[in-house]
Amino acid sequence: MRVERISRWEELAGLAPYWHALARGVPFRSWAWLGGWWRHYGADESGRRRLFALAVYDDHNELVGLAPWYLEKTRNRGQVVRLLGSGDVCSDYLSLLCLPGREARVADALAKWLSDESAQRGAHRWNALLVGGVDAADVVTQHFIERMRELGAPVYCQPGPNCWRIELPRTWHEFLAGLSKSHRKQIRRLDDRLFASGRAQLRTAARPVELHRGLEILMELHGRRRGELGQRGVFEASACAAFHQEAAQQLFVDRALRLSWIELDGRPVAAEYQLVGTHAVYAYQSGIDPAALGCEPGRLAMMATLRRAIDEGYRWFDLLRGDEPYKAHWRARPRGSLDVCILPANGADWFRQRALVAGWQFRRWLRQGWKQN
Repeated sequence: MRVERISRWEELAGLAPYWHALARGVPFRSWAWLGGWWRHYGADESGRRRLFALAVYDDHNELVGLAPWYLEKTRNRGQVVRLLGSGDVCSDYLSLLCLPGREARVADALAKWLSDESAQRGAHRWNALLVGGVDAADVVTQHFIERMRELGAPVYCQPGPNCWRIELPRTWHEFLAGLSKSHRKQIRRLDDRLFASGRAQLRTAARPVELHRGLEILMELHGRRRGELGQRGVFEASACAAFHQEAAQQLFVDRALRLSWIELDGRPVAAEYQLVGTHAVYAYQSGIDPAALGCEPGRLAMMATLRRAIDEGYRWFDLLRGDEPYKAHWRARPRGSLDVCILPANGADWFRQRALVAGWQFRRWLRQGWKQN
């Protein structure tokens, strides 16, 4: 195995045609998502963040793995390695990328490169690798953690936020049968009163002009609902809005995006921004009209998009991170994640390393404390 460091955007963009196979059907790992994230969140004039991606090639010079990392210069932690897509946009299921069956060898190659002394000097120098919200069952990450430990690197793992996933049956009737009696009654009542009567309809963007309209509806309804709750909508940040407008267009071309909205009596009352993988639909963001709460627009959107996912044969409907009570109400089950901190094996500044780990653990404890309160 041969590992090459990629520090220039043009080099990384040159690998875009290979990302589909490496992402293995998870849209958060796609080029459309991660490449767009770097353009809007990574590259800046300050130079605080630099690409630090590692490409892994086999003996036949085939790209078999990729670590989509960047290096962030921080005041207290030094040079920190992170995954592209981290932070503000809430990317779930991030991972090291590799072809099926190559997990152990790719992880071994990346761990050896990162542990080599030459990778800890000059432009390659790193003080910590911090990864959050990685699927606890992710095979290549587990191999990488094990190899870093074997090579002497201090590795710390703690539970990250849960994602919630609904396992889909073959039919909508079977799904309803698995719900509580009261929930099933509510759904059937809404279905008869609004969908069956034609008052409520699910619209989905099928052309670029409809995608543009759908994004406008989503952002407006999301902002209106957040404002009603005294909160700031995520799309109010210019970088976030620009990222999603760009990523949505590419995901739409790749058939990895569903932008849908519910019209009630001809007026949009709910919108859903969902990513589509090989086996799962990921419910990423939504918006509802607070003036239409009496008609339960959120439940209408959930009903319509869940039923469509079942009819199209998807295995899972993923509600992503967060322990909101409504997820269990829809029979979603928690799927654990890991927050990981890895330090260089030969880190010279022991006190700095201990302070870094203590701060990392304290922030996790603080987030959990807020969540419980």
